[in-house]
Amino acid sequence: MRALPTPADVSAATPDPLVRWAAQALLPGRGGAAWAHGGAVGVLAPALYRFDRLVLTGPVADVAALLRAHVRPDVRPVVATAVADELGWPVRGTFGWMERSGALAARGRARWLAEDEWDEVESLLRKANPDSWAWPREPGPARWAGVRADGVLVSVAADAWGAPGVGFVAGVATHPDHRGRSLSAQVCSFVVGELLAERGTCGLMVDAANATAIRLYERLGFAYRSVTALRDSAHT
Repeated sequence: MRALPTPADVSAATPDPLVRWAAQALLPGRGGAAWAHGGAVGVLAPALYRFDRLVLTGPVADVAALLRAHVRPDVRPVVATAVADELGWPVRGTFGWMERSGALAARGRARWLAEDEWDEVESLLRKANPDSWAWPREPGPARWAGVRADGVLVSVAADAWGAPGVGFVAGVATHPDHRGRSLSAQVCSFVVGELLAERGTCGLMVDAANATAIRLYERLGFAYRSVTALRDSAHT
């Protein structure tokens, strides 16, 4: 088992965008760690998308070795669902990771919002997506994009938890009175296009049961992967 000290080391060890995204925890001051074992790579990422996570990829036996060596209390291991099915480890839940690379032309009139517009972002989220994991002025989001209709902010998305080489989209919300007008597609295509131009790859997480959101992201060129969050103990 060998240590991987930097995001570049992780990228050299695996092409998996989910693990490369987690490798932002290896940046100075983030408190993360990463290892390779056989064909597997694991990244321990504190406070990544609101939780401490151990993100793993690779063959089942090698993933199992990393998992046993590095799982900790209150850390959420994340693996491909197919791997989870073979591990026999207690499961917390299953969701979707979606990713794409290349380029994407923006559609519509979305733009980056100034910080003095973020109070409006928060108001919109409270109405349209109160369970959002991304909020203005909290850790994670770096900037917000939005679309206005008649001067009112009606759709938003955030550039959040970005990693070297992998951008991440979160905090997507459209006002209930303005849904069905492709506004989420406009703001997401803008954010994704910007992140692809800057970082080359873009990812996001989605509820496995949210078919509407999955279809939207698939239309933007994202591919869906089922991933599973495990418990922090094999005996839980």
